[in-house]
Amino acid sequence: MPPATTEPLFSYGTLQQADVQQATFGRLLEGQADALVGYRRTMVKIEDAQVVATSGAAYHPIVEASGDPHDRVEGMVFAISAEELAHADAYEVDEYERVQAQLASGRRAWVYVKRRG
Repeated sequence: MPPATTEPLFSYGTLQQADVQQATFGRLLEGQADALVGYRRTMVKIEDAQVVATSGAAYHPIVEASGDPHDRVEGMVFAISAEELAHADAYEVDEYERVQAQLASGRRAWVYVKRRG
């Protein structure tokens, strides 16, 4: 069951996996399909052994702003608690930073994007 007070989190990658959700949040998340507009998706090699073990993959998707409104990254929006958002922050490696972005639906959500610099 989602928490009473929630934060919207958009996921386009491993946070959509049931095993990653169980390990990170202790529950399966229910989400709604949406898309991130003006971003491109690529892959990044993950060096953190725990994250690789949790996800089962050494390469994870990562997105960065492209400035092109035709670029879209499909994903899911999950309602999670502030505490669960902190768990998601701990799961994501240094190549990612959490920002707020507007989705195709018009709603705003947290999303992990490629860290600038």
